[in-house]
Amino acid sequence: MKKLLIALVLVSFLGLMIAPVVALAAAPPAEVTKCKMRHDLTGSSWTDAGFTCPAKGSDCEFTSPTNTCGSCCVLDTIYTVTDWIFIIVIAISAIMIIMGAFNIITAGGTPEKVSTGRSYIIYAIVGLIVALLAKAIPAIARSILGM
Repeated sequence: MKKLLIALVLVSFLGLMIAPVVALAAAPPAEVTKCKMRHDLTGSSWTDAGFTCPAKGSDCEFTSPTNTCGSCCVLDTIYTVTDWIFIIVIAISAIMIIMGAFNIITAGGTPEKVSTGRSYIIYAIVGLIVALLAKAIPAIARSILGM
């Protein structure tokens, strides 16, 4: 029974992974002509460098002669991805700290459980450092692009 349940879960997961690929293969994607700005990339340092990005929430047309939408959309995407990475890593770090604390509290004098709990907390701190570095990636990308 257990093997049947595992097989059903794996087949369901495989079906969920294949469905978007089949849907995308059925119809070719339309040509991308604009992107929606999710972050505010306007500012004097941007315009001084020759970049003009539209305001947050507006569309950036690639054919616009006044905006440098290619760079703006790339940076906006980098900001969005790093925001998601930050949220996910912070959540995982919080769970790891709770698990580590639970192992230490329930160790009952067992050195192995205390060591395991301590290593969970250390891994969570490393995760927090990674999350903070993920927030620094857009600033690094801006300096590389000269924005």
